[in-house]
Amino acid sequence: MSLPDISAVVFDLDGLMLNTEDVFSESGRQLLARRGLEMTAEIHHAMLGRRPNEAFQAMKDLTGITDEIESLKEETRELFQEIAAGHLALMPGLLPLLDRIDNSGLPRAVATSSPRDYMTDMLGRFDLLDGFRVTLTAEDVTEGKPNPEIYLTAATRLDVEPARMLVLEDSEAGTRAAASAGAFTVSIPSVHTQAGDFSMASILRKQLDDDVVLQLVTTG
Repeated sequence: MSLPDISAVVFDLDGLMLNTEDVFSESGRQLLARRGLEMTAEIHHAMLGRRPNEAFQAMKDLTGITDEIESLKEETRELFQEIAAGHLALMPGLLPLLDRIDNSGLPRAVATSSPRDYMTDMLGRFDLLDGFRVTLTAEDVTEGKPNPEIYLTAATRLDVEPARMLVLEDSEAGTRAAASAGAFTVSIPSVHTQAGDFSMASILRKQLDDDVVLQLVTTG
């Protein structure tokens, strides 16, 4: 396999660095259960990788619930915090990969569909925030994933050509965004996202510290 020379690495957040998709899945299940509804695969897939307003609009469209989006977001935040207290964890392979990137001197960034205060909270819990040169969130773009805006913005902020930017994603929407931006896109689907279409990814892998991923970020 011919691999590109990588000049920067960009991470998605939810389900890629942290197991927050597990927490969100249970939060969504409980949210709908309170209304006598079930979290179906269709609803779950429609919400994955989207900014909060877009995700909850998809939930409303598919279920017919009449709650205001802001009300759904607040209720979900409360459920999320309760569930996260005992379940939040780093995804396997994250720390070895971060160490390899830092040893190679490559700048790293976060590009997430989540809000900035949430990203700061999640990464701050594991003392990871300061290691990222650039952080982009839902507030920093006009169009959410799968639109490539957030990854094109990341390339500009990092001052690298998109083709020399490695993007790590776990969702179909995020993978489409990164690939459309022209980045070298490694998709690592989780149990929550594996049913998606990842045909546009440069390569598929099962874990962050996969040998090929580590090779991509090794310089010298």
